[in-house]
Amino acid sequence: MHTFFLAPEAWSENPVLDGAEAHHLLRVLRLGPGEEVGLLDGRGREALCRIVKTTRQTVELALLNERLHPEPASRVILAAGWGKAARRGWILEKAVELEASALWFWQAERSQFPVPGDIRSNWEGQLIAGAKQCRNPWLPLLRTLPGGVDELIAASAACAHKQALVESDYAHQAFLDGNTLGLPGDTVCVVGPEGGFTPREVHALEKAGFATLTMGERILRWETAAVMALGLHWWKRQEQAALAYER
Repeated sequence: MHTFFLAPEAWSENPVLDGAEAHHLLRVLRLGPGEEVGLLDGRGREALCRIVKTTRQTVELALLNERLHPEPASRVILAAGWGKAARRGWILEKAVELEASALWFWQAERSQFPVPGDIRSNWEGQLIAGAKQCRNPWLPLLRTLPGGVDELIAASAACAHKQALVESDYAHQAFLDGNTLGLPGDTVCVVGPEGGFTPREVHALEKAGFATLTMGERILRWETAAVMALGLHWWKRQEQAALAYER
């Protein structure tokens, strides 16, 4: 079944799709009245709908059933050092699939280009496309931090757990020591850009209470480290859910 996105503020008992979502339904998939589709709003709500009426630019739907998914008890914020555009879309896609609660792009000292101050509209589109594909009802919240490590530290102040994935020479703990995954509340997990963290950044993060963790002796690309971190946190949450279900 095909799934479509409708922003929370547009949700109603009689939802109407327009813009790109309506175009995809009408012109690409060529669906029509009587057919059923899925709908999600990116903030935990999804529904089964039936197409009632179509025009050239809109699709009127009827809600058949609706489900609200609670926000996960264990939430991971990925703070990725600003890197190459060629890899950014892939990171956005995987952040949705692996259920990141937020994705921050921060200006590292070794970032090759300045991070923009505002969220790009195509980033939101990539997140939505990923959510529709994997049917994740929660979209990661996007944020840019052009103020460097100091702004990153300030943004992380309210997080219960703070992790920085650094090269093994800087690390004080292994990422897989059993006490870093699936923790309740918000965990911010920071990865550097291509070229890694500078010593000053590592020192600032440690001083701010971040655990400096290593994934091993190999130097991973920033997108590899980011997805590996998200994947391990995701795996731990699945394991916890399975154990809770068995009980």
